[in-house]
Amino acid sequence: MPVALPHTASYYAASVGRALDRPALDSAVSADVCVIGGGFSGVNTALELAESGLSVVLLEAQRIGWGASGRNGGQLIRGLGHDVSGVERWVGKEGVRSLQQAGSESVDIVRQRVQNNGIDCDLRWGYCDLANTASHWKGLQEELQALTEQGYPHPMRLVEKDALHEVVNSSVYTGGLIDMGSGHLHPLKLILAEARLAEEKGALLFEASPVQRIVKGSNVQVFTEHGRVTARHVVLACDAFLNTLEPALTGKLLPAGSYIIATEPLGEERARALIPQNMALCDQRVALDYYRLSADNRLLFGGACNYSGRDPKNIAEYMRPKMERVFPQLKGVGIEFQWGGMIGISANRFPQIGRVPSAPNVYYAQGYSGHGLNVTHFAARVIAQAIAEQDSRGIDLFSRVPHRTFPGGERLRSPLLALGMMWYRLKELVG
Repeated sequence: MPVALPHTASYYAASVGRALDRPALDSAVSADVCVIGGGFSGVNTALELAESGLSVVLLEAQRIGWGASGRNGGQLIRGLGHDVSGVERWVGKEGVRSLQQAGSESVDIVRQRVQNNGIDCDLRWGYCDLANTASHWKGLQEELQALTEQGYPHPMRLVEKDALHEVVNSSVYTGGLIDMGSGHLHPLKLILAEARLAEEKGALLFEASPVQRIVKGSNVQVFTEHGRVTARHVVLACDAFLNTLEPALTGKLLPAGSYIIATEPLGEERARALIPQNMALCDQRVALDYYRLSADNRLLFGGACNYSGRDPKNIAEYMRPKMERVFPQLKGVGIEFQWGGMIGISANRFPQIGRVPSAPNVYYAQGYSGHGLNVTHFAARVIAQAIAEQDSRGIDLFSRVPHRTFPGGERLRSPLLALGMMWYRLKELVG
């Protein structure tokens, strides 16, 4: 069994207890599809394919939900994480409208999966974008207008600064935009439940089975240390952990660290004094803060996306000043959990979903850029529909958008992006 990569224990892992151990692959097996990666993209692709009647083998290097899927902020937010109007030159006006709709449909996939299967993942509806500056406030007004024109089906409203205390008890914001079609949940509970559903539908899930190499062809062979999968199709759902498994994709993705702290339980009264309506919240800065309450009334506070490739020595010490800037009333509160994880960043912040050019039976989904909780589910459906020959329009649409390779190669890629993001932060401060 491989040694797990260094990873700090999260509140999520502690709150679900010991999850089911699945075996490592130790033999040669065959399937219609081999999925590589046990995060939201991989697990949901396996689930969708199994529901279509195809045989599926999923290989996870560590454990199901071990990466960002089981460690993220738990914010289920509309959209693809990018202003999709910027890709109009490649997809056209109709394509932009389809992508805008996808941003809403992706949340609905999660909504329906939770409801239809009775999944207990602490799902709560209500989200608020927070403006730090006058320009941010103007942007939220424009966002509301755009979503209204698109026919966004869920209640939304602007909140002026003098009424913002009804949403968040902090004085650092100039206003907010409430969206009742977005919300928050316990991501590890969700993915573990989805994995069980995939297995119930017939998918075979293996843990502790890192893929060592892939041999492409009409039947693709996927090798682990002690096993082999032969499949007609392969899905690369590794995101930030792709490494060099597929060289055509590696340079188009930058792994970046993101960090979260969880306070001691605050009690319901104190917790609701911070966030009266139990919404998820996120500001609009380049180095953004995002936070919410857990089901047991802790504040989960995250952000500080780090592009340098070096993690803070002490996450709690690094994140506490950010939390106390927003909530000075929490000064000195106990922090019981601190953890980080890697997310995959694309150069244009647009998700990368498609087929490997040299091997059309090898599919991939990556580069969610911090918006993966909902978009992973949409990517899984798009890829599953294409493989099952039900509908290839979705994957064809995403494939039209080109993705740049990050400059600098493997060693300089992260430092160069860190410098670039520093420039944007300085520009934000002086602007």
